[in-house]
Amino acid sequence: MLINCVAYQDGKRLADIEPDAISDYLARPDCFVWIALRDATDAELAKVQEEFGLHDLAIEDARHGHQRPKVEEYGDMVFAVIQTVEFTATDELQIGEVDVFAGPNYVISIRNRSQQGLLGVRDRAEREPQLLKLGAGFVFYALMDAVVDRYFPVIDALEGELEAIEAQIFEPGTARGNVERLYALKQKIMVVKHAVTPLLESTGKLTSGRVPMVCTGTREYFRDVYDHLARINASLDTFRETIGTAIQVNLSMATIEESETTKRLAAWAGIFAVATAFAGIWGMNFANMPELQWRWGYPAALGLIAATCTVLYWRFRRAGWL
Repeated sequence: MLINCVAYQDGKRLADIEPDAISDYLARPDCFVWIALRDATDAELAKVQEEFGLHDLAIEDARHGHQRPKVEEYGDMVFAVIQTVEFTATDELQIGEVDVFAGPNYVISIRNRSQQGLLGVRDRAEREPQLLKLGAGFVFYALMDAVVDRYFPVIDALEGELEAIEAQIFEPGTARGNVERLYALKQKIMVVKHAVTPLLESTGKLTSGRVPMVCTGTREYFRDVYDHLARINASLDTFRETIGTAIQVNLSMATIEESETTKRLAAWAGIFAVATAFAGIWGMNFANMPELQWRWGYPAALGLIAATCTVLYWRFRRAGWL
């Protein structure tokens, strides 16, 4: 679906134009066209390719979607795949995609499988005409920067979830649930990392060495995006290390809880073993057992068993086993 198609000249909005009039504005000097599409159809992609002469491989990637984040050059055009990450109503992470075609006098953004609009990017760019004069390169940066900035709330949410789990690590009986939550959190972190790390590597091509022609005047802006991605990537690595440590602590806590249970069982088994031993000895019923003929033999036997069990209970209690 076509969201908007706008022509700009000298950093100012020139006109909202129809797709059929694009070629007329492309022929003007110092003019570029910015097109925004959402979940573009094959027919719309074919029309765009014909109008701007886009490379077949780039169009194929945009058509099929589900691409790894990347930045590629095709002649004087740059094609970028940027993944969006957002939470759904069920607190799951949903991965979308923004495909950007940036040429000397045009920018085409195609948003797929994402509920977050990019209209704010256009408003921001139009409020800064002195930067919009830089042309397609600045718009390309603004689109990438907007997507990357939306990673930060996701990172904050994941960090909050991790801190909540850490606060429960030493609560008795929570080890199994904590490990399950930690593994679920680790999967979310890997989803975000798969979106960030390849984009970090690709953005490096736009900040140093030979950069694409369309990005020549905006190298320092892409360096800012690169710094943001580096910070996010470092945070994700820290989260992974913390989760690994937390899992080990939870497993240790589970082992300690099992050890405490084993101690209690062993203590009670020892107490009942002594009682069973006394009962077994006096229950053999031999004819010459002197206790059988003693009037107070039965109460004395019960008292001895009770006293022995009491002493054992006191010792186990003092040792921390009960």
